[in-house]
Amino acid sequence: MRVVVADDSALLREGVQLILSDAGHQVVAGVGDGTALVEAALRERPDLVITDVRMPPSGADEGLRAAVQIREEWPAAPILVLSQYVVEAYADELLAAGTGGIGYLLKDRVGDIDEFLAAVDSVAGGGTVLDPQVIGQLMTRRRDPLQSLTPREREVLSLMAQGMSNAAIAQRLVVTSGAVEKHTQRIFAKLNLSPDDTAGHRRVLAVLAFLRG
Repeated sequence: MRVVVADDSALLREGVQLILSDAGHQVVAGVGDGTALVEAALRERPDLVITDVRMPPSGADEGLRAAVQIREEWPAAPILVLSQYVVEAYADELLAAGTGGIGYLLKDRVGDIDEFLAAVDSVAGGGTVLDPQVIGQLMTRRRDPLQSLTPREREVLSLMAQGMSNAAIAQRLVVTSGAVEKHTQRIFAKLNLSPDDTAGHRRVLAVLAFLRG
């Protein structure tokens, strides 16, 4: 796949590019600030945009703001955010906007190359992959949606947000796929997600509704 990578650390940027190249992907642009990221993403229209959060000039949240701007002009843009920290500003807006795949992982995940490449494939394919720490921090900020969910349902929803299928969740929780399906249906019902939506669409909506509160 064709990928645009943005990180102000040349060392990390080149490291990510090397991992992607070794996996057979083509990095069509590597940039170091938000302005260059927006320009490269809208020019190249890659299969995936990977961006850091904190980049010049302020070193605050330029990467997230650039990602939101890309989504405003190209709603289907698949974007994977890599950050050393969970930055809440703009995170909701980015997660809720657009129709393309979305991911938010902490940079420590890049150390697990197989897991990182699986996230790359998932987001490029339209999936949602969120780091457990990102989920935990956003959930702590908004507890209302959790009140109607049982601890097991929250656990299932958290694994859904990490991009896991029902079969993978069943394997992780050592239960049957049928049990997971019952949990997901109860989650959809408690979050008032219409049965008229496709199952895949409801999975994404469930995660977003859960995080938005």
